[in-house]
Amino acid sequence: MSTAHTNGVEDVPQQDHKFQENSLEKKHGLEDEHYEVRNVDVFPAAEDRDPALIPTEEDLNTLRRVPAAMPFVGFAMCLIELVERASYYGTSGPFNNFINNPIPPGGTPAGAVGKGVEHENDSPGALGLGSVSASAIIMMFKFLAYVIPIYGGIVADSQWGRFKTICWGTAIGGIAHIILVIPAIPQVLAVPKAALGIFIFSIIVLAFAAGFIKPSLGPLLCDQSPVKAQTIRYNKNGEKVIVDPQATVTRYLNIFYLCINVGALFQLATTYAARNIGFWLAFLIPGILYFLMPPVLWWASPRLVKLPPQGSVLPDMMAVFKVCMKDGGWKKFGHGGDAWWAKAKPSYIIERDGQLDPSKVHWDDKFVEEIRQTFTACCVFLLIPIFSLADAGAVGLGNIVNDMSVSMTLNGVPNDLITNFNSISIIVFSPIITFFVYPFFERIGWPLKPMTRMSIGFFCGTLGAVFAAIIQHRIYKTSPCGNYATHCMIDGKTAVSPVSLWWQIPMIVFPAIGEIFVNVTSYELAYTRSPPRMKGLVYSLALFNTAIASAISLACSKALTDPNLVIAWIVLACVCFIPCFIFPTYYRSLNEYVFEWSETEQDAKVGGGFNHSHPHGRASFSDIEAYSVKDTDKY
Repeated sequence: MSTAHTNGVEDVPQQDHKFQENSLEKKHGLEDEHYEVRNVDVFPAAEDRDPALIPTEEDLNTLRRVPAAMPFVGFAMCLIELVERASYYGTSGPFNNFINNPIPPGGTPAGAVGKGVEHENDSPGALGLGSVSASAIIMMFKFLAYVIPIYGGIVADSQWGRFKTICWGTAIGGIAHIILVIPAIPQVLAVPKAALGIFIFSIIVLAFAAGFIKPSLGPLLCDQSPVKAQTIRYNKNGEKVIVDPQATVTRYLNIFYLCINVGALFQLATTYAARNIGFWLAFLIPGILYFLMPPVLWWASPRLVKLPPQGSVLPDMMAVFKVCMKDGGWKKFGHGGDAWWAKAKPSYIIERDGQLDPSKVHWDDKFVEEIRQTFTACCVFLLIPIFSLADAGAVGLGNIVNDMSVSMTLNGVPNDLITNFNSISIIVFSPIITFFVYPFFERIGWPLKPMTRMSIGFFCGTLGAVFAAIIQHRIYKTSPCGNYATHCMIDGKTAVSPVSLWWQIPMIVFPAIGEIFVNVTSYELAYTRSPPRMKGLVYSLALFNTAIASAISLACSKALTDPNLVIAWIVLACVCFIPCFIFPTYYRSLNEYVFEWSETEQDAKVGGGFNHSHPHGRASFSDIEAYSVKDTDKY
């Protein structure tokens, strides 16, 4: 055994393997260590692959598909997301109590609850605007935070690039966090109208910050993948595997989503800070944490693969739709399928007309297929708001989760604490699903494809809604006020059901597990099913599901009051169950798509720009080595 140095990259000692007939040893008469799984693994661009590295049809049907390891700079992007989400959820977590509840009796001017046993069931508060106003303001914030990313995604794709867009979002967010502390200062709270105005302005600015960061950070992480096309490798045990771009994106986004929820867990600290000290501290701590982002971005900048903005693809996309609609319209689209989309393909136009007008048709057949895949993925996104409404620990339906909690026995626990089990559940189950469940089904030959994962996630959402209906029914049965338990007062004091707040945990945990299947898969579809010039936009459309759910939730908020809460949960459970059958049937084509990077994306080089020195205009073998890192995955 020997150690080799190739292009400045050190390999681990070569292991002896019994190669198959199509192995590199048989074809080349040598054991080329580039094609072994090593401590530092590199992957050539698709066009540069040795033919022996390209999976055959038999390989695709029989071999496991495994992800490549994440470069270290990718973990830096995950850290950025963790900190940004910690600041976002850390501040937004106490929003409901800040807006909904008045300063509690015996509490501090900063909104904290009073000391003593008599105040253990009190909740912190400040503005006292009530449940409906709280729902309206919070849903407005969530709506903006997930609508503005559409603009942010377009800007990133066409003008600024992902990294620059993130930097601008970071600067805007810093300003928002500074402003947000002001309305929580006791002296400002003494003038409620002024506090409300400053508060609303600050959260609008914060929504703009999220709108620039969210649609760019996930795609920027996926851009760092060193594997650009399906490639044969041998793992440390000598097993022949396929290192797959889509499996790599899935792994990256699962780690990314885990970091989101580690950050979201930070609202635990701000929840207790608001209850025991005051809202000014609850808003200050996330702001301090947020300012860790600029130095990390500064360090990562020269180490990142940055795809330059390439101009908007929207004109060509609209032109494709115009051609398809010209002959048949939406009616034939519903029945035509392949035939409907084929009308925009240059090959079809040449066959039909005998010529092609390049001044009108600027695309190729592949672009039409990309638009088709993007459109299908976006249709899937339209169903996700249903799941978001059932996800009690995230968006939820109106304010009914909080209304439920204030009617339960708290025993000194903050009423909004339990929603943190959403993040806790994801932190616990995400590694299990990512590193054990998915590989297990891959090994036994039943990989969990995207639409299967979506069905599992929606079923988890259904279970959560069913459990919530049972809990709400029990509260109505045991509350001193019966079916009007939310604002129950007896002799001037708050009266609650003996049902413990901790019974909310299952209705939070089940949809949280579902998020790992639904949300991560939607991000994966957004990245892998969209053209290079649309990834930010389509990714923002995946995020837009939350805005749609928030709008629906806001529209229903006035009707979601006692005594109708049990019915609301039952209806939601039924609606969430139906897509479990739609995904694996109507959208099954999304399971068969094979993702590879385009030529444009393979041109990218570390630090930004394109590599023009390569004879094919693609990233060279050594370019990719520059951002490959120690392989901790080991396939």
